[in-house]
Amino acid sequence: MTSTQHDPADPEARTAAGRVRGRREDGLAVFRGIPFAQPPTGRARFAEPQPVTAWEGVREASSFGSPPPQSSTYGPAPVPSDDDWLTVNVWTPAADPAAGRPVMVWIYGGAYKVGSADAPGYDAGRLAREGELVVVTFNYRTGVEGFAQIQGAPANRGLLDQVAALAWVRDNIAAFGGDPDLVTVFGQSAGAGSVASLLATPLAAGLFRRAIAQSVPGVYYSAPLAADIAGAIAAELGLRATTAELSGVDPMRLVAAGDAVDRKLSQYQDRWGQVAQTATPFAPVVDGEVLPATPWQALAAGAARDVPRIAGHTRDEMRLFLAMGGQLGKISDEQAAQSLRALGPGPDGEQAYRAAFPGASAESLYELVQNDWLFRMPTLQLAQAQAAGGGLAYLYELAWAAPANGGILGACHGLDGPLVFGNLDEGFAARLIGPAPYPAAEEVSAQFRTAWTRFAATGDPGWPAYDPQRRLTRIFDLPPAVTAYPEETSRRLWQDHFPPLPLPLTS
Repeated sequence: MTSTQHDPADPEARTAAGRVRGRREDGLAVFRGIPFAQPPTGRARFAEPQPVTAWEGVREASSFGSPPPQSSTYGPAPVPSDDDWLTVNVWTPAADPAAGRPVMVWIYGGAYKVGSADAPGYDAGRLAREGELVVVTFNYRTGVEGFAQIQGAPANRGLLDQVAALAWVRDNIAAFGGDPDLVTVFGQSAGAGSVASLLATPLAAGLFRRAIAQSVPGVYYSAPLAADIAGAIAAELGLRATTAELSGVDPMRLVAAGDAVDRKLSQYQDRWGQVAQTATPFAPVVDGEVLPATPWQALAAGAARDVPRIAGHTRDEMRLFLAMGGQLGKISDEQAAQSLRALGPGPDGEQAYRAAFPGASAESLYELVQNDWLFRMPTLQLAQAQAAGGGLAYLYELAWAAPANGGILGACHGLDGPLVFGNLDEGFAARLIGPAPYPAAEEVSAQFRTAWTRFAATGDPGWPAYDPQRRLTRIFDLPPAVTAYPEETSRRLWQDHFPPLPLPLTS
């Protein structure tokens, strides 16, 4: 925890709980693993995050905190090394309290069931250095720990962790050279859904000035639906979804129970409806307290109208998941028809898609409706709701195709993450972009980094705000462009059928 032996050049900063010591890295001061809340275990298990206990001396902040317990459905998951899951990391040009630099706070994605700030792709060194700003990343609870609806526990504990991390930024970031009144929160996938949720919850009011949501998933649960899902997960262990019965269960056993339900979601089609079409049994819950309404309802009613935001998606969101499931080139007419019926807009969704995209193959139709239902239309509608509520929104689409494997993955889900951070040679990015040199990827990455850091500093990303008449959209591609929303056919299909959210429990 603390140490008296260190390099005199190591940077230090004073937080509200005590002093911390980081490291010098490539011209930056970097601090890792600073607790923003007590470990959520023991009596704090399934509770809202609790304040950090102060420490004496100087705490070493050179290593990431332990990742939270998480699913293995996307591959081997890291096993927590300890229970200190709730930690923040800071990259700053200098830990100078007088600097007052813009601050960007990243929220990772991962279907609300995986994710950790120590992923190499989230190293914020390049973003902080080139943008001359402060970047913060942090861990929050995922899966059962963070999002299962458990009797006796607050809903949306993962979101409460995010609020606590942002409160830490407000109270401490000046010591690291950041301006607490100039905070931009940004996230991708479930991280973007979290950003949308933070815009809708009164608990986060005043904690950030701007927001960026990359590929917003449109899935939110009602409290009864979430409780039913949690009950099925607990039943895998022969238990009920209550704090009394689950608090003593090893976290990794709960992860395994969640994964078991995840693998057989299709068996719950009749009971949970469209949830069976997703890749996760977890999502934010509209519980009436943490989340009074869905983000689309809240923003259209004027919530956070004073928080400008960027919202956007990739052109080919679902191509990644088709590849992961070994389905590329294998979607049958029957699969396409089933997906169109289950997810298409209105009672004649299948016919509407077939008429709107005449001549499209079964796989194209399958991919289109999945793209639109889960990511593209929720993201578009977030911008529209913001504009309707009197706020500023900026819309974008990533159309540049990942070049690996002949470009078969297109502009797929997740490609924007490494492009924003500029980490193009780490594992996930390398699989999409291919071996260096990659001048095209560098150019598109520079487009993102320039727009994101400019927005964080000034509120203007460099293209016109969205309005429902012109629907101007920034296209990240080579060359870049600003044009009318490019997925106009899909927009028209969905304009009278939103939100496509599986809120109710159907029984």
